[in-house]
Amino acid sequence: MKVAEAKALAKSYHFGDTEVHALRGIDFRVEEHEFVAIWGPSGSGKTTLCNLLGLLDEPTGGEVFLRGASSKSLDDGAKSALRNDAIGFVFQNFNLIPVLSALENVMLPLQIRGVANAESRERALGLLREVELEDRVNHRPQKLSGGQQQRVAIARALVTDPILVIADEPTANLDTQNANRIIDVMRAINHSRGAAFLFSTHDDRLLDRVDRKVHLQDGDIIEDIRLTQFPA
Repeated sequence: MKVAEAKALAKSYHFGDTEVHALRGIDFRVEEHEFVAIWGPSGSGKTTLCNLLGLLDEPTGGEVFLRGASSKSLDDGAKSALRNDAIGFVFQNFNLIPVLSALENVMLPLQIRGVANAESRERALGLLREVELEDRVNHRPQKLSGGQQQRVAIARALVTDPILVIADEPTANLDTQNANRIIDVMRAINHSRGAAFLFSTHDDRLLDRVDRKVHLQDGDIIEDIRLTQFPA
């Protein structure tokens, strides 16, 4: 089953008299439980595709389907509700709240939804154990390494049980060892929890553990290769 799909998806930006085509009418999908990488150089359209699939931006052509619902049929409130219910986001700059501990950062999305404090704490602690940070739950972001901060961000993205996690360049600010560990953590959670993962990267050395690698260049998909039988 497709959890997210793009049909003839296009996005253009205007800079004065210049029109830049970030995406050129692509077709793309992510299946339930899949672990998919979009890879390509800077400026290839990876972030644009992540933002459009996550309903964070509007296309200039085509449409996005999330859990079967077309983006064209939803008003802003419905898009926000669907996004918050179905998608977890991981960003390259971590986006943790500096005055909160690792545990409090992971609990926050549940508290915003009105989940009881005891349940929020239990679910957050469980995820922090899964990302191997049970000994750092009371540390604030500035006391964590970059790799540890990104693992907190992954736990936060998963705490609401999304069907899809979109991670835009989650390893961009990390060294090779930590980058590989982040991919390993995401892949392990993909297997254990069943959430589909879509991550973007410019580093083709990180592609050996994915179900599919999709090569994006100049706003076009030039290659879409399945590396595993699916389901994996």
